[in-house]
Amino acid sequence: MGIFTPSRQAHAHCDLFCGVYDPALARIEAESVLQASKKYHGSDDEVFRSRCITVKESQAELVKRHLSVLWTDFFKPHHLEQFPQLHDLFWKAMKAAGDAKKSTDPAVAEDLIAQIEGISEVFWQTEESADVGLYPPS
Repeated sequence: MGIFTPSRQAHAHCDLFCGVYDPALARIEAESVLQASKKYHGSDDEVFRSRCITVKESQAELVKRHLSVLWTDFFKPHHLEQFPQLHDLFWKAMKAAGDAKKSTDPAVAEDLIAQIEGISEVFWQTEESADVGLYPPS
């Protein structure tokens, strides 16, 4: 069976070009980061606090993944022409996700959510978002 074992594994957002993108995925994970940070500070149980850190770090990493997929797969050069601040928005959001991963301060997680909101505002202004987004703002 070893002959059929792949020598390298590839990972993708999905196995097809699914065409489903939405900054809500990153926002949901960022909200989990915020709640885990709050729960961390609301407890004196060291085992629970340790679990909060583990969950928070995992969710922050998922934020980075969701943002990366959105940045590299959804947004195209014509979006950069329309929104010249796009790369800066993503760079700041990715840095904020890294900061939230390292911190238990709820304010850091709130900043991450604000960064994602900026990306969401741009996303929903694009023509393509109507066809691929799931949770448009009300």
